[in-house]
Amino acid sequence: HQIYNSMENETILSKKVLSELKQIKNLLFENKTVLNVEELAQYTGLSKSKIYKLLSKKLIPTGTNANIRQKFFYKKDIDLWLMGLSKEELEAEEEFNQMLSRNRKS
Repeated sequence: HQIYNSMENETILSKKVLSELKQIKNLLFENKTVLNVEELAQYTGLSKSKIYKLLSKKLIPTGTNANIRQKFFYKKDIDLWLMGLSKEELEAEEEFNQMLSRNRKS
């Protein structure tokens, strides 16, 4: 009976430790600014094959570095892409808002 309780306590402790590790992993992931294909799939819910199809058609924003072969993605660009906004549209909107702000101060 005592052995059963000990095993049960170890199982409960193991589950708590795993839960804490998952929370830590999620917090670390939230702070990442650059994602690889696997992380992008996890972040967006898209399959890796879908991501590769989008890449081949140049329909998804990617980082560029001629020195590395692996594809990578800036999280902020992916967020804009998911919302249907391009980087250029966001920059134009920001410029417009700054112009309005300057005009109000004058």
